[in-house]
Amino acid sequence: MVAAELKVVKRQRFESVFDLIVDDLVNFMRENGMPQDAVEWYRRSLEYNTPGGKLNRGLSVVDTAEILLCTNDQGDKMRELSDEEYNDAAILGWCVELLQAYFLVADDMMDASITRRGHPCWYRLSGVGNIAINDSFMLDGAIYFLLKKYFRTKPFYVHLLELFHDTTFQTELGQLIDLITAPEDAVDLNKFSLDKHHLIVVYKTAFYSFYLPVALAMAMCGIKDESAYKYALDILIPLGEYFQVQDDYLDAYVGTDIRDNKCSWNINVALANSTQEQRKVLDENYGQKDDTCEARVKDVFNASNVNIQGKFAAYEKESYDRIHGLINALPENAGLKRAVFVSFFEKVYKRTK
Repeated sequence: MVAAELKVVKRQRFESVFDLIVDDLVNFMRENGMPQDAVEWYRRSLEYNTPGGKLNRGLSVVDTAEILLCTNDQGDKMRELSDEEYNDAAILGWCVELLQAYFLVADDMMDASITRRGHPCWYRLSGVGNIAINDSFMLDGAIYFLLKKYFRTKPFYVHLLELFHDTTFQTELGQLIDLITAPEDAVDLNKFSLDKHHLIVVYKTAFYSFYLPVALAMAMCGIKDESAYKYALDILIPLGEYFQVQDDYLDAYVGTDIRDNKCSWNINVALANSTQEQRKVLDENYGQKDDTCEARVKDVFNASNVNIQGKFAAYEKESYDRIHGLINALPENAGLKRAVFVSFFEKVYKRTK
């Protein structure tokens, strides 16, 4: 089976578990006497907001569990996950996707976004509006219902709870810094800095998108040594930061970060390297929903002294060397496998969106 076909098969198997957890959640509502319109509303919210993305975060839980449980020290696959192991990993993966859905529904409202994944944002659908606030809470609540249903008797149950609670709070801290630094309706580039950008991407993206999926799989696979989680954190947080910087860089050419006053890597690099005249251009044009203003900002990005493209190429090489150095320095007795991190890195390195 070629790689593309294998990827489709893996996604389809993973998606089949989503149907199971939706049934679990709506059946719980029925068993507790919820009216049919509430049951159908929740089902619609789950199905509209959770499975539509790339599912990289959820699938990474399965991939990590497979590497930890099914490969030898040389990276050779020795067996397949059992049905029970697969279902446990997939349910944890869907809990990560539910966390993502919770963040996105709330974030879209805070940012007054129009579309998400090529469709209208949930809050913009007819009849939804501010009910989406409660819907986001219910997406988050689904995580803890599922953890209790499937893992309450497992020795790592409390660890799972702590991972989700800690990561949720970390992500909310990152969102706070982002919201007060770069409100869409009040542009003030004096609030921006590469240090703030670092905090935003680490707390808002890296913890839940990179560390959480691996840490959940580690807990499920019986890894208890706290030093193993520290090694994972030390590799995955820089990897998550690289991913977000890469995302920011790509967005300068195909996205809306300039118009939306985002505290992105691009604008912070430009601010750090611009002349007084270029800074004036950025102050007057960044965050304006106007084609001409956006073009002027891009002209500054492309200027020889700013050179966003060249600086990103240097950053990417530096990140590659740094992250691979961290992976290669992982001790043999760390209780982890380097393949976990190599697999994650290969998913994002040199991507085009």
